[in-house]
Amino acid sequence: MSKVRKLAVIMDPIESIKVHKDSTFAMLLEAQHRGWTINYLEQSDLSIIDGRTFAKWRQLKVVDQKENWYEFIESGFAPLDEISDVLLMRKDPPFDMEYIYSTYMMDLAEQRGVLMVNKPQSLRDANEKLYTTYFPQCCTPMLVSRSMDDIREFVAQYNDVIVKPLDQMGGASIFRLQPEDQNLSVILENMTEFGQRNIMAQKFIPEISEAGDKRILIIDGEAVPYALARVPKAGETRGNLAAGGSGVGVELTDRDKWICQQLKQTLKDKGLIFVGIDVIGDYLTEINVTSPTCIRELDSLFNLNIAGLLMDAIEKRLSNNENS
Repeated sequence: MSKVRKLAVIMDPIESIKVHKDSTFAMLLEAQHRGWTINYLEQSDLSIIDGRTFAKWRQLKVVDQKENWYEFIESGFAPLDEISDVLLMRKDPPFDMEYIYSTYMMDLAEQRGVLMVNKPQSLRDANEKLYTTYFPQCCTPMLVSRSMDDIREFVAQYNDVIVKPLDQMGGASIFRLQPEDQNLSVILENMTEFGQRNIMAQKFIPEISEAGDKRILIIDGEAVPYALARVPKAGETRGNLAAGGSGVGVELTDRDKWICQQLKQTLKDKGLIFVGIDVIGDYLTEINVTSPTCIRELDSLFNLNIAGLLMDAIEKRLSNNENS
């Protein structure tokens, strides 16, 4: 008889999610299907008492329907390591200091044997934009700087450039710049806060207009064989669904698979069990480690069970930890 697992999840308020497209909800449905206990937390529910992380928890039941999709069964206050074998950290960015503090609290629970998805140290290490710079062989030319002069030179060199902040999601504050752009200076002044804040500049990849920005999901180093290509709407540069892009299911190309292989061992070694990478054309543009999405869309398009693959990987890690 298999062991009943205890899963805890830290997420945004469950009453505000969009059930039909929420990847965390897909994970919870799969865990419940396996008979696992689900304990729901928000960031504000965590605390540290005498060097041990505690949580105000609510046991959760979920139903895959448009209304009344969740129910709290009971609640309590207990050490995090007593109410969870595994913790899913699924709080959406911004990646601010409160998020950092939460990962420190997760560290203490991890020391007591809780499996973290994803590992808190690696959540801190792997900024979703900056981490791509560790794999330059996969990327288009890019620059990370707070120097407006350096960024202007980069724009002049490559003529067509995307600039983005390092701490946002969903396509927020992304600009496409060219040397003759009359707003170039004011955009850089605002984005860098007059040279006080680093931003990323990437050579524009024109393939986004037709082929879209592909979201590829990687589970414990292994890529799901299909991606969701997010194609920009007319007149828009960004493919993000939050910015109005449309999702098209596609098979991974040989280049996509090569990029995934370049990342595989590093992601596994760093305990980044569930990752969503973004690929435009032949190039890696982001490595999303906080709360990657697109499970439900890909499941629907290709009759997959991505959350099932994730829970299999989690179960394997838990069993290996118990046997070591």
